Amino acid sequence: MTAAPSRFDPTGDHRVTSPHRRVSRLNRPNRLWGSNGVAFGPDGRLYVAQFLAGQISAVDPATGDVDVVVPMDGPIQSPDDLAFGADGSMYVADLVPGRVWRRDPAGEYSLVSAAVTNPNGITCVGDRLFVNEMKPDGRLLELFPDGGDPVVLTGGLALGNAMQLGPDGHLYYPHMITGQVWRIPPDGGVPEVVAENVHEPVAVRFDQGGVLHVLSRGVEGIVTRVDLHGTGSRTLVTSGLAGLDNAAFDAENRMFVSSYASGGVTELHPDGRTRDIVPRGLDGPYGVTIDLGGTVHAADHYRVASPEPPGEGTGGDVTTLALLTFAHGIAADGDLLHLTSQYGTVVTYDPACRSSRTRATGLDRPLGIAVGPDGSLVVAETGAGRVVAVDSGDAVTVLAEGLDRPVDVAFDDAGHCYVSDERAGSVLRVHHGDGGEGRTTTLATLADGLGAPQGLAVLGDDLFTVETAHRALRAISLTTGETRVEAEHLPVGPPPGVVPRTEPALFAGGMPGLARRFAGLAAAPDGSLLLSANGEGTVLHLSRSPADA
Repeated sequence: MTAAPSRFDPTGDHRVTSPHRRVSRLNRPNRLWGSNGVAFGPDGRLYVAQFLAGQISAVDPATGDVDVVVPMDGPIQSPDDLAFGADGSMYVADLVPGRVWRRDPAGEYSLVSAAVTNPNGITCVGDRLFVNEMKPDGRLLELFPDGGDPVVLTGGLALGNAMQLGPDGHLYYPHMITGQVWRIPPDGGVPEVVAENVHEPVAVRFDQGGVLHVLSRGVEGIVTRVDLHGTGSRTLVTSGLAGLDNAAFDAENRMFVSSYASGGVTELHPDGRTRDIVPRGLDGPYGVTIDLGGTVHAADHYRVASPEPPGEGTGGDVTTLALLTFAHGIAADGDLLHLTSQYGTVVTYDPACRSSRTRATGLDRPLGIAVGPDGSLVVAETGAGRVVAVDSGDAVTVLAEGLDRPVDVAFDDAGHCYVSDERAGSVLRVHHGDGGEGRTTTLATLADGLGAPQGLAVLGDDLFTVETAHRALRAISLTTGETRVEAEHLPVGPPPGVVPRTEPALFAGGMPGLARRFAGLAAAPDGSLLLSANGEGTVLHLSRSPADA
């Protein structure tokens, strides 16, 4: 596999090795693990909050070089937005735990507040600090880094997000639920609506000329420009950048935008043309599957995406099929795609008509999903330690329980079901039978002593699993139980030397916290394997070597 710099290995020296398979990337590595709040720092670099990674990077807009400034094993858990104060201090909204941090120019951290629920939009007005809450009936507050109780300017925000001081001296902020932009004086007062019926607003930003730009979080990448000085007329620019999150203007009035859905940093011209500063890619990926037409689909936390087909070199770009929030498991089924979500749902998506049908709700962290021989959807319910099935009428039944942390499920050609138990380090076979008191389920261990097995796939008489703790792909014979290493040095999980955090709880409103890293695996009809290299943001294609074909 041709090396390339990535968030997993900035040097580009990392190599996947395999004695049995040729390894190639279907798409370019992603340098950023998602990109959310952006702001220019005193050094002229663009600082990027990366919610999914729990880190903050600085990007040189001239070269595209990326340097990690706040590492993912640092004190900040889930940075979603950031701003710089007059003294050069960086203030960070740490969304999931509900904290606001200060990082001073010397690199020292101090906690400003732990009393804000879902802090997201954050901005500085000279030495003053303001933050809003991303929740229904959220608040907009002034915080005091040197002490003092927060001051609530207003409540009633319908999911606040990125805000900024306007040229008229008011704070402008979006209501994400209602499609409005509001403003309020920094010293308090009566908030007022500035614009209504704005397309999925997620951030408000003013350019150097005082023109208001409202970014859309939708798949079209719409930016609405509002002339507040004159008639209030609007201009819509469709960028095609799915899942815009935030923007920053430099001294030359160039606009740089981020994407929560695909990462990267992009310069967006007034006419809608774009120029990559840091190329976009996959935030994960997590689950991966291949449909009957040979198209590969990846569940990428915020969307369903398709990398380019295999080719020479490192592959190419990624196409967003749909924005489906917190998608992790995925399975192709004819013309349909079945997905699991950290919201606790199972959804069937029809790409042809772009419609979704909810199949199950209320599950506890469902991850891997497979289609059973009877057409039911079989799901590893990680949080509950169960394997469940969803039938054609959307009834949910328990197939197995008492597992430690099941992650993925797969079926062999005979219809037998297998489940990986990450915490127990084992792969088990789920067997159903009729006992004296009715139908019974037993779990038989196929292999144990594995290193945090996650993704599963079956090819003929071999079952394959991704051992994330060892960064290896292991083959297990379904007939003899013997195992062999199929590939090593996989770019899965956090970068080498980084200790991952424990899995976070849900934050307010029942919304999921950080993505649970899930290295998915799928088998293709030609005997090749597809693997989610979530450490670098690629899908790996592992084809058979000629000697093993």
